Amino acid sequence: MKKIQSNQDLLERSLAAVWHPCTQMKRHETLPLVPIASANGVWLTDCEGHRFIDGVSSWWVNLFGHNEPRIKAAISKQMDSVEHVMLAGFTHEPVVQLSEQLGELTGLGHAFYGSDGASATEIALKMSAHYWRNLGQPKKNRFVYLADSYHGETMGALSVTDVPIFRTAYAPLVRENFSVLSPDPRLSRKDETPEQYTARALADLERVLAEHHAEIAALIVEPLVQGAVGMAMYLPEYLAQARILCDQYGVLLIADEIAVGFGRTGTMFACEQAAIKPDLICLSKGITAGYLPLAVVLCRDEIYQAFYADESAKAFLHSHSYTGNALACAAALATLQIFRDDDVIVQNRAKAIALNAVFSPIAALPQVKNWRQRGMIWAFDVIDAPATFAQHFFQNALKAGVLLRPVGNTVYFMPPYNITEQEAVQIRQAVLYSLEQAFKSA
Repeated sequence: MKKIQSNQDLLERSLAAVWHPCTQMKRHETLPLVPIASANGVWLTDCEGHRFIDGVSSWWVNLFGHNEPRIKAAISKQMDSVEHVMLAGFTHEPVVQLSEQLGELTGLGHAFYGSDGASATEIALKMSAHYWRNLGQPKKNRFVYLADSYHGETMGALSVTDVPIFRTAYAPLVRENFSVLSPDPRLSRKDETPEQYTARALADLERVLAEHHAEIAALIVEPLVQGAVGMAMYLPEYLAQARILCDQYGVLLIADEIAVGFGRTGTMFACEQAAIKPDLICLSKGITAGYLPLAVVLCRDEIYQAFYADESAKAFLHSHSYTGNALACAAALATLQIFRDDDVIVQNRAKAIALNAVFSPIAALPQVKNWRQRGMIWAFDVIDAPATFAQHFFQNALKAGVLLRPVGNTVYFMPPYNITEQEAVQIRQAVLYSLEQAFKSA
């Protein structure tokens, strides 16, 4: 292996060999990659010793900071027994334990494993459509999704994703499904309260379900927070009523908790705040606290039973080579143990209150609107943001020692849970500096 000599050395080699995700590579002619040599706690360090607070938890996956000793120890211990074995026809202790614990936490059963969020979405969509087929209703094979949703970038996931930059180029390959009004209160009229707007969004959902329920397999939602559209935070009442409507019209409810699960919104799972249980739940990202790729879909027992038959055609014939990887399951089990040992949900609620006070000067700025927070997620929109706002903000935040990636004119922070108030102050200062500089650059 060639030793990394410097930031520049790693940058040149990466550009020559790596196609980076969600990136127009030509931009790196003027916008350098950020080379990372090591990470510890909330900090990322480049090859020359410059440090950055990981303000977005490395794409929302890191829960307890980098280099967490308990998770590292669990992975290391598992390597002494079995690192991986195919899960078709075989099983192992970590996947059984994890499935049992996730079942207890969600109230759902029989965990089906994938490797990332998009694979979880694919599993849930295929499983819900196949469920109705096994019940003798093969026409129920389409889906309802919220406008501005993001559920992944594979073909099935794109069919329920409503972010043009991801979907437009592949539109000819994607099956059309039913989009309904997002419950995001930022879309409300000036004369509407959030509750009135929520009622209007629910009326749109009921209209589509009433007209098309005979061909709809499931409604898929990101509970409480729509991430990729700019951390759109909506009322739990929408979820509660959506559950009722799905039951009324014979449609399954899929909760995509890939980004919002594992404490991000203030409860272990966002659905808890609406006091509902979905028919299927998709989990990934924080499930291993950012250490290894893993995803899982859990479902109601009635769904599992619809596949339990003598005919192979009724089986859920879906698979991934690394399904239920033992090392990833060990990391996930360690993650759940940390939640118990450190009373993470309770501690996060107290920390969120403290960090709200730290971040409050940002909310008072004249160019800031729609300041919002749920659990360990903070976001705001920028008034009259210049066209190059996101890029300049990102660059200036790095100069201030913080990794932040705005979504259009929305700035958000989703730091690891172990962030201190002093580190949060640095995020605040980076935001203040980056806002000032972004407008100067316009």
